Amino acid sequence: MDDAAHLIGGIFGLTVGLGVLAIFIVPIVMIIRKAGYSGWWVLLWLVPIANIVMLWVFAFADWPNLARRTT
Repeated sequence: MDDAAHLIGGIFGLTVGLGVLAIFIVPIVMIIRKAGYSGWWVLLWLVPIANIVMLWVFAFADWPNLARRTT
């Protein structure tokens, strides 16, 4: 009985964790795509130092979509 409870708890925890991850990942992908970059850049959010660097690069870089609108 104890093993079954741990298994159910683990599956529930995994499901909740993936749901929370999706809640954060989907809007980030949409923002990155609206900026004109590939949504695959979101994978850098999983790399500890690269996610901070990516945030700063995207914050101060010229966004391709904004450049297209001004010309």
